[in-house]
Amino acid sequence: MSDADRITRLEETVAHQARTIEELSDQLAGQWKVNEQMRSRLDALIERFLTLEEQAREAAPVTRPPHY
Repeated sequence: MSDADRITRLEETVAHQARTIEELSDQLAGQWKVNEQMRSRLDALIERFLTLEEQAREAAPVTRPPHY
């Protein structure tokens, strides 16, 4: 195998790896966006849960029914 052939194969390999890295980077960026959306939704649900929990504490205490 000549040096020119080896260089050509190396250039092809580098080009393939560069494309793969770019695809992975795009996928990672997409997953990061999904992760941030999920974190935002989770924070909203936590806030909602805490609000409901606080309202439940302020509710009238449970008393015995009159037939006891």
